[in-house]
Amino acid sequence: MKRILLASLLLVLAAGALAHSRLGASIPADGAVLAEMPAEIVLTFSKRLRLTRVRITRDGGKAVDLKAAKSFHTRFAIPVKGAGNGAYRVEWRGLAADGHAMRGAFSFRVK
Repeated sequence: MKRILLASLLLVLAAGALAHSRLGASIPADGAVLAEMPAEIVLTFSKRLRLTRVRITRDGGKAVDLKAAKSFHTRFAIPVKGAGNGAYRVEWRGLAADGHAMRGAFSFRVK
């Protein structure tokens, strides 16, 4: 009986974890060192997600808030204007299709 309960609990927990979207890739990649700032930052998620906020911070200065898409997608391209050399941190928040709030961050540097 204990084995059945344990197996059921593991299946429920695994199903919940599989429902979440995660950041599968970003351009630029986390930790990348670039010669120049790209025209856009691309976020690609494992499952559909609605971005609710994206913040790009350079060298600990003032954050640039970007308006996020209002529909569910797996890929978002965020244009970047007038950015110079320095260390950048991209923080994102979103809502997964299953209703869970998701968030994450990555960093890169422009020489």
